[in-house]
Amino acid sequence: MTQGYFITGTDTEVGKTYSTVKLIRQWQSEGLRVAAMKPVASGCEVDAAGRWINDDVRRLTDATGQTDLDLMNPYRFLPPIAPHIAAQQAGVEICLDTIVEHYQRLAPQYDRVAVEGAGGWYAPLSGQSFMADLAQALGLPVILVVGMRLGCINHALLTAEAIRAAGCEFAGWVANQVVPQMPAYEDNLATLDRHLGAPRLLTLPYAL
Repeated sequence: MTQGYFITGTDTEVGKTYSTVKLIRQWQSEGLRVAAMKPVASGCEVDAAGRWINDDVRRLTDATGQTDLDLMNPYRFLPPIAPHIAAQQAGVEICLDTIVEHYQRLAPQYDRVAVEGAGGWYAPLSGQSFMADLAQALGLPVILVVGMRLGCINHALLTAEAIRAAGCEFAGWVANQVVPQMPAYEDNLATLDRHLGAPRLLTLPYAL
């Protein structure tokens, strides 16, 4: 039976895609067939085949070998701006049911599926919905990527509380160091381990 996870972050630019690829590689090393979804992506470029694709999706497909972009990334926009604003400018309504339908078509082919959100937990998808609503609609456990830098404890604890308040399972978290030097790094890890109430799945050092 397929196990899916929804990957969110404490903010934008905390390394969600980098962390998702690391999780994918770990699951693949366990012999699992793994797929990724990036339901909504902005900042796309047109590749040699005429497809719209952004860097995050390219890195995910490099990790999984998937070729059906329409299935894994149903909503794509060119401007490098918040997806709900890009959708408004394009005259497109991002529909949760469409994303769920794509997931349900994709998932049975794999043992594990990583669904990477855009931005943070409350990043808007449309005038009516947020990333949190997508995780709820998919019914998936949530993995939180914590960008390890000053202020991350508050951001992480608030996001974890919001995940649980939404009725979603908080399956674990990834510590991703996003600055070259973080004062009291180990102390921050220990504090998060103590208060998040979910397992730390990966600890990733700073990477350029």
